[in-house]
Amino acid sequence: KGVMVQHRGVVNRLVWMQPRFGLDRYHVVLQKTRFSFDVSVWELFAPLLVGARLVMIQSEGDKDPNYLTRVILQNNVTMVNFVPASLQLFLEESNIAKCTTLLHVLCGGEVTPVALKHRFQKRLPNAVLHNLYGPTETTIDATIWTCSSESLPASSLPIGRPIANTQIYILDAYG
Repeated sequence: KGVMVQHRGVVNRLVWMQPRFGLDRYHVVLQKTRFSFDVSVWELFAPLLVGARLVMIQSEGDKDPNYLTRVILQNNVTMVNFVPASLQLFLEESNIAKCTTLLHVLCGGEVTPVALKHRFQKRLPNAVLHNLYGPTETTIDATIWTCSSESLPASSLPIGRPIANTQIYILDAYG
């Protein structure tokens, strides 16, 4: 689908990220999302805005957890984005425990199961998992939930709270 978004929405999303994740010139962001998806916008521009290093993967590299692990290790990647299904595959990679430079893993695009959070925290104890939600029309993401070690009663992670300068409305069947 093609969606028009306003420039100010993109700028808001990029500027919000800097203090939220401590994004600065010492970070290394892995750009692994195809350019036809909205997430690629922050992967490309957020690191460039703060002078961080941007590492781009080879075509189709996002489908190979072993390749992704090697790229993360070789480049000391600190931030990466996954959809939950891809994160699950990545967490099965045998060398993932060596990815100690990962600080922030952003996850969105589909429902994130609580079981995935638990597996993530066991396999990557030094990294923080952030569950993001938002249709493309909201300029990438509208909400964020940063995972902690607390137990959650639900089967999926909460969508969280709105990012800066936005509001959300949760409606029932009657609007």
